[in-house]
Amino acid sequence: MRCLALLAFLGFGGHAAANTLTQNVSWTIDRAGTTTKYRVVAYGDSIYAGYNGSTLNAAKYAAPTVDAEYLSALWNADIESVRRAKSGAVASDIYNNKIVAERSYMQASSTRVVTFEMCGNDGLQARSNFKGQTGTCNYAQLDTAVNNCKTYVAAAMDYINANAYPGTKLKIISNLHYPGYAADNVQSSCRDASTGATVNLQALFLPRIATMNYWMCEFARQKGFQCADSFAQYMGADYDSNGDGRIDSDALRYVAGESESAYVTRLTTTLRSTIRDANTHFVSSTSSYDYIQSDDTHPTYTGGTVNAGLFGGTTGTGAARYTSFTNGKSPIWNQYGHERMGWGLSTANPAAP
Repeated sequence: MRCLALLAFLGFGGHAAANTLTQNVSWTIDRAGTTTKYRVVAYGDSIYAGYNGSTLNAAKYAAPTVDAEYLSALWNADIESVRRAKSGAVASDIYNNKIVAERSYMQASSTRVVTFEMCGNDGLQARSNFKGQTGTCNYAQLDTAVNNCKTYVAAAMDYINANAYPGTKLKIISNLHYPGYAADNVQSSCRDASTGATVNLQALFLPRIATMNYWMCEFARQKGFQCADSFAQYMGADYDSNGDGRIDSDALRYVAGESESAYVTRLTTTLRSTIRDANTHFVSSTSSYDYIQSDDTHPTYTGGTVNAGLFGGTTGTGAARYTSFTNGKSPIWNQYGHERMGWGLSTANPAAP
């Protein structure tokens, strides 16, 4: 029966966005010369899970555990990275069945950082629905995905504020990169009811992702969280490609206090030409790295895997790969998707625990 269940799981959709797979991991960065230990708690979907296409394992160094290495060096302490993740889960599932149902993990007295990410599967499922449409286009599921994202991001922040250990020093959300950006530069199979024409998928989806990301960062500003702008870090090059005097990945970032319309216009119009598919993330005008795995969705990683999936998760300990960071960056901070996201989280780390 177990084999049949596994085959059924693999056959259903063939992708994490179509399923839910719990992938919980606890990994402690063991720093030499200290026994003091603090905790980072991360709630989310396949991104924080370190999903790699397997139902049995996941990346050891997903973004929250990469951040744990930075914290270990900064605080000269052992850092326990607790990832309570569910691949394929929409925002409501993460809120109800991870953040609320598993609140005890952030209530531990060792907790100093609580982070979460969500909404990616709301967007992926709505995109799949729209791509499958023929006849007259129906935008309702896309709009529902945006509204659900806003609802549950705000609810998650309120719940974490009310329930995390009072000594927590940092609460931070990571927003969404746009997987499949280049592949979406095609016309729909359905036709708009007003114009009678097909619509460009990329032009349709980008403003909605921008709206989700705006509210992730804006709610963070309002509710005492920080926002790691993964969209800017993934989708913008690390040099000035358009000659406006700003590094693209900096120029695309959310600006605290700006309006939704200003942010969305900046991404979808003013700086649209600087947005590039994260499969080719340029760190200079001549050098690039692939931030997205072959599924065109999940971040690339290095450092091996741990058990996480159908047959249980991993609780383990290991030495940090890097024990100090020149200018706050590891030697590979910009070479893999998870390394970049983990560095993005680390830029908000408090100086002391």
